[in-house]
Amino acid sequence: MLPQSVQALIQLALAEDIGRGDATSAAVLPPGTAARAVVLVKEDARVAGLPVVAAVFHAVDPGVVVTPLVAEGADVAAGTAVCRVEGDAIAILGAERTALNFLARLTGIATLTRSAVAQLAGTKAKLLDTRKTTPGWRYLEKYAVRVGGGMNHRFGLDDMILIKDNHIALAGGVRAAVARARAHAGLAQKIEVEVETIDQLREALASGADLILLDNMDLATMRQAVAEAAGRVPLEASGNMTLDRLAAVAATGVDYISMGALTHSATSIDVSLDVELAAPGAGG
Repeated sequence: MLPQSVQALIQLALAEDIGRGDATSAAVLPPGTAARAVVLVKEDARVAGLPVVAAVFHAVDPGVVVTPLVAEGADVAAGTAVCRVEGDAIAILGAERTALNFLARLTGIATLTRSAVAQLAGTKAKLLDTRKTTPGWRYLEKYAVRVGGGMNHRFGLDDMILIKDNHIALAGGVRAAVARARAHAGLAQKIEVEVETIDQLREALASGADLILLDNMDLATMRQAVAEAAGRVPLEASGNMTLDRLAAVAATGVDYISMGALTHSATSIDVSLDVELAAPGAGG
């Protein structure tokens, strides 16, 4: 069952696309025309979003039957049919673009994440996403990261304490920020601190931070940070992460790598809906 936030997003997307009604289908197709179609993924990809595709069609017409032809998270070759759609033709064509938009976007994120995870093979580093998501799409985009083999960082500001550069500047330093956070949160809640220099790293270690984020450090500084931390706390590398940098960053010995590009720069995968069968007499 999709959460209410996703159901609301689907309704918003359908209202945006269908508006007062599908003028073309209403003009061309007699009421009651039935159709059967397949949804094709036209590039090599990791599929994500099939439950959302079904929910879109059902939102337009609960009588439309959507049958998955591959498992969610399957790796498929270009040209693979990933689901079959059967039912009222006007409903299917009305929901088509919205359903495909969701599938294309989520499959693109899962596919990019799969490629990024592959770059970390043989290292201990785990891949994390960030909050750099499309407004309103965070649940789905982070879901697609998991389908791709990545891990989710915090979903929102209420999830955990992450002291960033602006907090440090306003609090008067790393030690002061961590001390205030610890007093507010108590011992049960973990505190992560973002640092930009080795001196800040030392402060974070001395102040009892539970995790430390290494922000925009070069490889040599990351290696020094790993040596300084000596396994006392997990280290997360972040900032300007690209596919071609991941292996080198992982080799420094960090525990986590966060990559905003998984969600803000993933390219949608090419997908289409092709009608296989129309009811007799429905058209030429």
